Amino acid sequence: MKSTIIVVFCIVTIFSANSFSQNTYEFLRVDMSARAAALGGTFVSNHDDPNVIFYNPAGINLLSEDPISFSFVKHLLDINLASLSYSTEFENIGRFGGAVKYINYGTFTEADEFGNRGGEFGAGEVALIVGYANSLDPNFSYGVNAKFIYSKIADRNSSGLGFDVGLNYFVPEEDLSFGFAAMNIGTQLTSYYEEKEELPLDIIVGVSKKLEHLPLRLSLDFHKLNTDREDFADRFKAFSLGAEFTLSKVLRLRFGYDNEKRSDLKIGTSAGIAGFNAGLGAIISDYNFDYGFSSLGAIGALHRITVSTTL
Repeated sequence: MKSTIIVVFCIVTIFSANSFSQNTYEFLRVDMSARAAALGGTFVSNHDDPNVIFYNPAGINLLSEDPISFSFVKHLLDINLASLSYSTEFENIGRFGGAVKYINYGTFTEADEFGNRGGEFGAGEVALIVGYANSLDPNFSYGVNAKFIYSKIADRNSSGLGFDVGLNYFVPEEDLSFGFAAMNIGTQLTSYYEEKEELPLDIIVGVSKKLEHLPLRLSLDFHKLNTDREDFADRFKAFSLGAEFTLSKVLRLRFGYDNEKRSDLKIGTSAGIAGFNAGLGAIISDYNFDYGFSSLGAIGALHRITVSTTL
């Protein structure tokens, strides 16, 4: 049905940073963690948050105990996302992680090419993730995720198999961390129609550093390094910056900037505050509560909440 095709196109356009992308499952790119989103998505070098499994599987190797985290994202219109992540250590084997990422696009009115309305249909996608990480040496970690992806739009469905691979190098004496990840390597197993689409492959490198004399951690990530650009310098336009201030033992204040989002969301000569992010974190008892705000300029804004604890 033509209306379904239009819906699919609109959904892909909303979640793609490049309007001409032929990728599918673009929801895999959406930041789930309120903390990560508030930092502009600069999370590839993280190693102290269970949601790092969505950004770099190597980061889970330095987690301690059995952390678990739930996130909810209020997207545009009636689109909502949710995720759950968890990791645990197996002695002499390594650390394993598991996660679920789900998106619900809401309900749509069915209509044919002549505008005749029928019933209603829904659309949603889910990714089930299993990760493993271990050490190459005391400072050097590696990790890999396997993910099964399922998508359903009206009477059409699709499935895919993806992998993430990552590295993390942490220098504890300087509180300096480097990260590398290749995300969403894989293929569609079944497609909506005859033609198969590519997964949203993303090559990311990043670094984070806690300043010695200030309660501040700075981070920088370069995303989509695999994307073809006209000029070599343009390969680095998809960068993001993050700053996390430790205000006290309880409170954290976060800011982030996403350069590509700001560029893509510019309308005419103005982008408003598109690409800018902010958030708060609070540690209460054994729970971490995080909130993240991400501006999409004139289009609107995204709101995220995350609750984390240790089992």
